[in-house]
Amino acid sequence: MSRFQLSSEFEPKGDQTQAIAKLSKSLLAGNEHQTLLGVTGSGKTFTVANLITELGKPTLIMSHNKTLAAQLYSEFKSFFPNNAVEYFVSYFDYYQPEAYIPRTDTYIEKDSSINDEIERLRLSSMSSLLTRKDVIVVASVSCIYGLGSPDDYKDMMIPVKVGQDLDRDDFLKALVSILYERNDIEFGRGKFRVRGDVVEVFPAYLDDEGIRVEFFGDEIDRITLFDPLTGNSRHQLDDVTFYPAKQFVTPKDKMARAIKDIRAELTERIEHFEKNQQYLEAQRIKQRTEYDIEMMQEMGFCQGIENYSRHLTGRPAGAKPGTLIDFFPDDFFTVIDESHVSIPQIGGMYEGDRSRKTTLVDFGFRLPSALDNRPLKFDEYMGATGQRLYVSATPAKFEIQNSTAGRKGYIPHKRKRIGEEELVPERLPRISGSKQPIEKFDPTKKGADLIVEQIIRPTGLLDPTLTLRPLKGQIDETIELCQQRIEKNERVLVTTLTKRTAEDLTDYLRNVGLRVRYIHADVDAIERVEILRSLRAAEFDILVGINLLREGLDLPEVSLVCILDADKEGFLRSETSLIQTVGRAARHVNGEAVLFADQVTDSIQSLISITEYRRRVQQEYNEEHGITPTTVVRSDQETLRVFQRGKEVEQSLVAESGEDIDTLAVIRELEEEMQEAAQKLEFERAALIRDQINKLKKESGEAPLKMKRKKVKY
Repeated sequence: MSRFQLSSEFEPKGDQTQAIAKLSKSLLAGNEHQTLLGVTGSGKTFTVANLITELGKPTLIMSHNKTLAAQLYSEFKSFFPNNAVEYFVSYFDYYQPEAYIPRTDTYIEKDSSINDEIERLRLSSMSSLLTRKDVIVVASVSCIYGLGSPDDYKDMMIPVKVGQDLDRDDFLKALVSILYERNDIEFGRGKFRVRGDVVEVFPAYLDDEGIRVEFFGDEIDRITLFDPLTGNSRHQLDDVTFYPAKQFVTPKDKMARAIKDIRAELTERIEHFEKNQQYLEAQRIKQRTEYDIEMMQEMGFCQGIENYSRHLTGRPAGAKPGTLIDFFPDDFFTVIDESHVSIPQIGGMYEGDRSRKTTLVDFGFRLPSALDNRPLKFDEYMGATGQRLYVSATPAKFEIQNSTAGRKGYIPHKRKRIGEEELVPERLPRISGSKQPIEKFDPTKKGADLIVEQIIRPTGLLDPTLTLRPLKGQIDETIELCQQRIEKNERVLVTTLTKRTAEDLTDYLRNVGLRVRYIHADVDAIERVEILRSLRAAEFDILVGINLLREGLDLPEVSLVCILDADKEGFLRSETSLIQTVGRAARHVNGEAVLFADQVTDSIQSLISITEYRRRVQQEYNEEHGITPTTVVRSDQETLRVFQRGKEVEQSLVAESGEDIDTLAVIRELEEEMQEAAQKLEFERAALIRDQINKLKKESGEAPLKMKRKKVKY
């Protein structure tokens, strides 16, 4: 029986049945690479949930950004309410990495704001992986960055049970050694308080539960789970294990050894700088490192302790750092969502991190060992993960090559309707440039070719229809098309090639009386979210953009996508880009994409072939099952317009009471609202409220949170 209990009122439909059957057979046969080519709206998450149930292994699900990861986390929590579904992303609401710019002699100090709720979820992930087998962790690329050693984390756990002989003071010392703080007044996560023979601990990995340990002499008399707010007991426990309060924890003996190694490296580095007459750098590295060593000796922790992780874990130079992946058992399942974006992101992390830290090392801000505090290299990541499922509507060359045993890609071909028992489709991958399909695969054979399509939507919606129009007069044509959709209360996306073109086109469309806005990389991230929500709410009708109108956007009100200069072959007009962009209109029954081009490029031809094939298959399914396609309906999302609403309220208050406003009280209320948003994983809203708090603090004379830049003078 599987460790995972899937809870859902739905049964697999459409392509989900055959996708689950084939992928399960391949995974159970031990194949390492498989790809789920699933279109938007086909229920890929439900398919993955069924695979997890079939496989019964701890699972890592990776997404390329926090917002999509939070969405997946919510969905899997609903699918597996009785299992441990965890969330592991970067715990910084704000993060400015340490850096140095030699040209201007500017040192940028590390600055960050940690989200307590996400830190709790990270610690909960680590704890669950060490104690349970029914664990699903939804993570961002943060999971490939250095983390404390799982062995050290496990060694420093404190198991206690009723009847155990344990001196109270020894227990308190043990809590301090795993970085819990004593605070008898302000009780919070990662803290403990003492009342005679009663010790109350608020574990850093729990949300609203504290643990009360009662002593009778040198024996544990009772262990109780209680409400930290009211102090009321919930139920008694026979035993409990306390996990470290921080992600980077090191046993005392290892810390002493690490400090010795750090001092040895410091001596070598000072000699290196002095030999090369770099006396400023020598003084700088000595001063900074000695301070860190003193903090580690006295507190067991220091700012930037992760830069000494190689010494703390005893790893040799250049060795792979410990990450969240090391907390998983040897045999686990990895799902990479939107793999065409996530895989390149994973591959690009190492070089960018190393470039920044090399400068810090060269100028005496960090020891060379800081270079080993890094994300995994791509080959290390592949070696650390076992069986993988790549999920994407447009899998890239990497996924195709690996899922087809190294062959060079494929193109869609005719597909035969398949029965429940038939696991091999007629539509098979082709070798690039060949007219013959490759031989049929056997999913039970190790290294088998496996790319599984899931293109039927249970809702019956078809891929958008495609229309090609000439480049001449594309702006006038776009205006006419937009007006037709506006009359039907439908929304339009228009994609251009440059930011300047997007802005100029927006001005032009606005001058002819259309309600339009633009969006591109220079638009603040929070404002981008608000713009998209305003489009859904019909506050305007047309959105002009470049590359931001692709994966991850759920805009069911959009019925038309206009792609200007569609024949300008390149990244923005590649096959993947075109498919993803056209897919933004796939949630509307009247979905259409108009491509303005004077020639049919290879990418456009591929788009046409794929779209025709998918529409035909969906239409056959609809006719067979009597399905009438209907537009996807999504509830309106809460606006992020805290600035606008706040300004209106502020003006109203000023008008009524002059300047006599308790700004500090307003800030306190906003801080509570920010914390509440963060706990609900509404990161964009939390960040926007934080920006408003900073604005109010600045106006009231307080220092807002900001990036620290300063000249370094020694």
